[in-house]
Amino acid sequence: MSLAVVLLFSLSFLFLSSVADHAPSHPYGVSYHIDCGGPTDSTDPFNTTWLADRFFTGGSTAIVSEPLRFHHSQEKTLRYFPLSSGKKNCYIIPDIPDGRYYVRTFTVYDNYDGKSHSPSFEASVEGTVVFSWRSPWSEVLSRSGAYSDLFVFVSDGHADVCFYSIATDPPVIGSLQLVQVDPSSYGADSIGSRFVLVNYGRLSCGSGQWGPGFSNDTDMFGRSWQSDSDFQSEKKSVRKILTENSISGTEESPNYFPMKLYQTAVTSDQSLEYELEVDAKLDYLVWFHFAEIDSTVKKAGQRVFDVVINDKNVSRIDIFKEVGSFHAYSWNYTAKNLSSTVLRVKLDTVAGAALISGLENYALVPADLSTVPEQVVAMKALKDSLRIPDRMGWNGDPCAPTTWDAWEGVTCHVGRNGTVLVIYQIDLGSQGLKGYISDQISLLTNLVSLNLSSNSLGGTLPSGLGQESLTRLDLSYNQFTGPIPESLSSSSLQLVVLNDNLLEGRVPEELYSVGVHGGAIDLSGNKDLCGEDPLPQCPLFWENGGLSRKGKIAIGVSCAFILCVLLLVIYFFCIRRGRNDYDFGLPQDLMSLYAKRNRYQRQKSLMTLEMESQHAKALAPSPFTR
Repeated sequence: MSLAVVLLFSLSFLFLSSVADHAPSHPYGVSYHIDCGGPTDSTDPFNTTWLADRFFTGGSTAIVSEPLRFHHSQEKTLRYFPLSSGKKNCYIIPDIPDGRYYVRTFTVYDNYDGKSHSPSFEASVEGTVVFSWRSPWSEVLSRSGAYSDLFVFVSDGHADVCFYSIATDPPVIGSLQLVQVDPSSYGADSIGSRFVLVNYGRLSCGSGQWGPGFSNDTDMFGRSWQSDSDFQSEKKSVRKILTENSISGTEESPNYFPMKLYQTAVTSDQSLEYELEVDAKLDYLVWFHFAEIDSTVKKAGQRVFDVVINDKNVSRIDIFKEVGSFHAYSWNYTAKNLSSTVLRVKLDTVAGAALISGLENYALVPADLSTVPEQVVAMKALKDSLRIPDRMGWNGDPCAPTTWDAWEGVTCHVGRNGTVLVIYQIDLGSQGLKGYISDQISLLTNLVSLNLSSNSLGGTLPSGLGQESLTRLDLSYNQFTGPIPESLSSSSLQLVVLNDNLLEGRVPEELYSVGVHGGAIDLSGNKDLCGEDPLPQCPLFWENGGLSRKGKIAIGVSCAFILCVLLLVIYFFCIRRGRNDYDFGLPQDLMSLYAKRNRYQRQKSLMTLEMESQHAKALAPSPFTR
């Protein structure tokens, strides 16, 4: 998109109206007005609250060189992104509902840095390049700045507005607005989320410039409207008409076109013609706005005219026939396959006089591919765990826009189905990194090559490292500790370089197949690795600072044997013996024999006692014996 096109969005700052009594309301509630570079919240003359600068990924703040030339505080400050912040920087507005949004930016240079060199850079929204600025800017644009706007779908819960430096120029932005709009607005039901609608001209016919930031006239989407006079090809026969009557059919879903748009118009007995600069490589969605505000037109057929676009008659319009008088009527047409950088819109009179109230022209910019969401999560986790420095510009989508370089050190490819981008290679050797590898790296299921060599990374290697797609792995000259994970036994690996770390323990046997099958493997210079030759043999029952797998099996078998022995002992000495104590009984014959034996023993004892008694009497001396 050329700078000449951006000029279409440039709005004069000489127009200022009375202060609004209330802030514009937005039908869907979500709206942000960010004063880029602004230190505090503020309220403009139209009662819009501007938030202090926030949601940025880097950069510095500055003030324009001639602040008195600007009417509003949010136009006097800016944020710029020097190369020390990286080639790519963003504003990322978090935690917003998915849906369609109106995005408006104010871009200004005004020699804030005293270098008299307006920068070259590009801007993207949700991963699609939408604005391009090339140095040198025109003097008017450089000093006064320009507003630009578009409609875009957000589907990931946050809005990304990113800037990419061309050469060494620092991108700049003065303010950023985000307003949620009806998801069906501007034909989105048929267009879907496949296109970003970039404003190439929004004209109010028969009036001056108005809308948020320029007058107290409200627009629920936050749109500003330019006067059509600068775009008319022939002005001699053009007349302005206006009315103070109410216009029905306005401020309604899904587009919420303001009533003021239809209360003015231009008309001509011959024809009305407009010339709009465009990029011939794109298609354009052209919206026409009409209202019969001439009370002398009382029936169909009194005012009829043809709509001609680039010499092609595309429709015949009879406003009264369509909606009657004092009622808004909008109609749109898509212009395709342009052969010129000028879009010519002409209204040729058939009956009465041609009339138009407003004209909008939107480029249908195809939405760029985006990175698989899970891989975005993984890359942001790696950004934090590896402590990626700001100078590398790891901001926004890792791979999008596709016309920009991916994150520094990252290579992306289009996925197999052609609808997404995937992380293909990460090359961050010798970058002074001091973190560790996040477990989320397992989500990079398309990663083919990973080089983190010659840094100061530590910690253990995550178990998820070693995706089936991975063929090259170089983690040499770091400070990784612990064992080599079994996941690295991937059959796809052709190069494994882990030398000069602090790794220890048994090397998975399958990893040696890399060298056997023509690949290369280097494990030298580690703390205490063991395994196959040339590494030392691992202890039978000890590895990786703990029990080996064989040791654990041996202990398990031993414990099971001891438990079985204990159970047998308990069985024989408790259960079996308990039965003998309480269930044993002698046979009847043995009971009888035992009783007879007892009687015999008693009789024998009595006889013995009697004999002993008689013998004692015989031995006793007589009292008459001396």
